[in-house]
Amino acid sequence: MMLDKSAALITVLGRAEKLPVGRGLDLRTYKRDRSVAVVRRGGDSFEVREDGFEKRTHETTLKGLKKLLKTLLKREFPRSRKIRLYPLSTEEGPRG
Repeated sequence: MMLDKSAALITVLGRAEKLPVGRGLDLRTYKRDRSVAVVRRGGDSFEVREDGFEKRTHETTLKGLKKLLKTLLKREFPRSRKIRLYPLSTEEGPRG
């Protein structure tokens, strides 16, 4: 699914709220060379994996997810207008 960068944050937060434990969302650039993955670890716990300009793993709550994603979208997708969104069924990658 392709999203406008301006709508990506709202869409991801809405979907992340409804994710079952162990499932996630994978955001990628149009060229698919950089990504940000959000995986639900517990009731209010999320793991956010950044793989692009920097490779990091962040732990956050649903409340802190908005600020973290906003920062990561600016850093990893600075010139992107469209962002690809894939559901993650396992930790290996997008299902497809």
